[in-house]
Amino acid sequence: MIAYLIVDVDDLLQHLEARGVALDIQTVAANLRSSAALAAGLQQPEVTAVAIADWNRYRRPKGNAGVSVQQVFATQGYDLFNVPQRANITESLVRHYFAGDAEPLDELIIASTRDDMLALIHHVPTTSRTRVRVWGEEQPAGLRDVIFQPLEVILGIPSKTVALYIDFENISISLTEQGYLVNIDALLSGMIRKAQTYGQVVHMAAYAPWGQRGALGPMVDNTGREVSEEVPSRLAQANIDPVYSLPGKNSADMRIAKEVLDDSSHPDSADVFIIASGDRDFNEVFSAVRARNKQVVVWGVRGSTSRLVESNPALEVAYIEDFCQLERRPDIAPPEPQPQQNVPEFRPSQWTSVILQLDQLLLAAARDSVSVEELIARLIEVRAVPNPDRAHDLIWQAASQGLLRLDEQAGTVALQDAHPVVQKTRLVRDRIVHRVVNTLHVRNWEYVNYGFLLKGISMDHGLSGPGLNTSDAWRSEWVDALVRERILVRELVPHRHNPEDLVPVIKLPAHGQPVSPAQMLGVNREQVEEMIRRVIVSVEQFTSFRGFAWCPLGSLHRRLRPFDPSTTFQQAVEELAEEGAIIISEYDNPRSEYKTKGISLVEHAPRVQHVLGERNAFIRALLELYDQRRPITRETIREVTGLEGADLDLWISIMQAENVLKAVPGQHDRYSLFRTHHTVCMVADEDEAAAADAEET
Repeated sequence: MIAYLIVDVDDLLQHLEARGVALDIQTVAANLRSSAALAAGLQQPEVTAVAIADWNRYRRPKGNAGVSVQQVFATQGYDLFNVPQRANITESLVRHYFAGDAEPLDELIIASTRDDMLALIHHVPTTSRTRVRVWGEEQPAGLRDVIFQPLEVILGIPSKTVALYIDFENISISLTEQGYLVNIDALLSGMIRKAQTYGQVVHMAAYAPWGQRGALGPMVDNTGREVSEEVPSRLAQANIDPVYSLPGKNSADMRIAKEVLDDSSHPDSADVFIIASGDRDFNEVFSAVRARNKQVVVWGVRGSTSRLVESNPALEVAYIEDFCQLERRPDIAPPEPQPQQNVPEFRPSQWTSVILQLDQLLLAAARDSVSVEELIARLIEVRAVPNPDRAHDLIWQAASQGLLRLDEQAGTVALQDAHPVVQKTRLVRDRIVHRVVNTLHVRNWEYVNYGFLLKGISMDHGLSGPGLNTSDAWRSEWVDALVRERILVRELVPHRHNPEDLVPVIKLPAHGQPVSPAQMLGVNREQVEEMIRRVIVSVEQFTSFRGFAWCPLGSLHRRLRPFDPSTTFQQAVEELAEEGAIIISEYDNPRSEYKTKGISLVEHAPRVQHVLGERNAFIRALLELYDQRRPITRETIREVTGLEGADLDLWISIMQAENVLKAVPGQHDRYSLFRTHHTVCMVADEDEAAAADAEET
C-alpha cells in the first residue's frame, strides 16, 4: 500500500500564528504523522511524509525556545522538500515524487489551507480506489470524492473559549477541611491545565478577601514555604485576576454570580463557564447561564460540595483534588509512596508469544502443563517462529530466563506464574481483551473502533503499574501484538458515515479461539457485588432526595468512578437490568431540550429491597451510637452491627461516599454522622412512625 502525507509547513505555521494558537511544533509534526498513519491503517514508517517549505527561512531556531523547525520535521521522519518559489510547488513535487513510472497511490493526504496545493490531486498517479484527504480550513470547492477534515481537529486546536471564576476562599478552606496540604503552585498549574482541556482560556479570576489575615487556609509552595501572603501576586503571575471581595460567605458568591451573569450576556462571551465552588447558592446562576446556550462546569472538593450541585443533571462536576496534584497533610493520612523513577516501558518482546500461546494452551486444556511439541506446533501456527528448531531454542531461552518450567525428561512445559514478566503479560492481555469483550457485549457492537479502544484502555484503572499504559504508542503496540497472536482480529471496515473511507477496527476471532470471552473477562464477583450495592444506594438516595423518578446514568458513573477499577460499573448495571431490578431508558430532562439516559430502581425487586434493608439497618446502628453519645469508630460500628472485615469496610465506604459519614480531621478511624442528612432523617422518621403505630396497637 502506497500512502503519502504532504504537509505545507509555510502555510501551517502562518495559519497557527494568525489564529493566535501556541502549539509545540514537535507535537504538531508528530500529530500529523500519527493521524496520517491511523487514517491509512498503516504503521507510521509505512507512510511517506513530505514536509514542504522554503527551508532557507528556517535555518535559524524559531522563537525564544531555540526550536529548529527544520530539525523537528527531520527528526519526526519527514522528507524535507525545499520549494523557494510557491509558483512551482505542484510541478516540483510531481517531478520529484510522482514522475515517470511511479506506481498509483492508495492514499494521498494534503495538509494545507491553500488552494495552490490542491492542484497536486490532479497530477499524481491514482486509481478508482485511491483515497484523497484534505486537512485544511474549509471544504475544497469543485473537488468530488475528496475526504475533508478540519485542520484544527487533526491538530487538536481548541475550538471553544473558556472563562474561569474561582471562589478561592471556598476552595482553599474546603481543601484544608478535607485534609489536603494546599500547595499554591500545584493548585494553580492543575486548574489552568484542566481549564485548557475545554478550549482556549480567555478569562480567569479568583475571588477572596485578599489581605485579611485568617480568611484563607494555610498555603505553601513547591519548596514547602508558607506563602499565604503572596497568593495574590502568584495569581497575577499566572494571568489570574485576584478580585477582592469582603470577608464572609455570601460576599464572594454575590460578586461571582453578578460577574458570571454579566459576562455570559455579551454576544462575544465565552462558550464554557467554569465556576470553582461547591456552594449551592450558584444553582440559579448555573441555570441562567445554561439558558444562554453556554456549557457550565463546576469544580468542587469531594466531601465539601453541595449535593444539590453534585446531583444537578445539567452540570458537569469535577473535583479539584482529582486533577491538582495535592498531598494529604501528614497528620491526616500517611504519605503516599513515591512513584518509581526511570522504570522502562513494558513492551511486547520475544517472550510475549511464548507466554501468551502457552497460557492459551494451558487454559484450553485445563492442565498445569502441556507437551513441548504442542507449544512448538502452536508457535509455528501463529508464525511466531519459522521452524521447529527456532521454536525449541526460544522455549529453552525462556526457561533459562525463569519464565517457564521445562521438564526435559517428561517433555512438558509450564508457566512460571510468579515471574513478573509472566504476570505483567497476562495482566495486559486480560485488561485489553476485557475491554474489547465488555464493549462488544454492553454496546451490542460487532467491532470496536481502533481509536475508541485505545482511549478506553488509557482510562482502565485495572491496567496500572510501573511501565504500563504509558502512551497511545504503547497501547497500539500491545493491541497489535494481540492481533499477531490471534487473540484479537484487526480489520479495515467502511466508515459508517463515508463508505468510501476505511477505518481500522478490532474484533474477537470468529472461530478457533482456545479461550472463551468469559474466561478472559476474569470477572471479580466481589467487586461486582460491591458495585451493585453502591448503585442501588446512590440511585435511591438521589431520587428520594430530589423527588425524581430517575437518576442520570452519566452523573451516577462519575460519582462511583473512584470505586470502579475497570468496567465493574457497567457489569453491575447490566446484571441489575437483567434481574429486572433497574430500568435504563431515555428520559425527558427538565433542564435540557435533549433526552437524558437515566436509571431508575424497581422498588419491589428482591435485590433492591435486600440492599436498602442492609443500608437502613446500618444507619440505625449509626443512630444508636449517635443517640448514646458513643464515638463512631470502626470498632464501635462492628459491635453494634455485627459486621466484619470486607462487609464492614464496604458499608463504611458507602456511607462516606454518600455523605452520611465524614472522617473527623486529625482523628484516626473516627467519624461524624450527618444527622440531618436526608436518608438518615428518612430512616429515623420511619422508625418513629413504626414505634408510634406499635403504641397505638
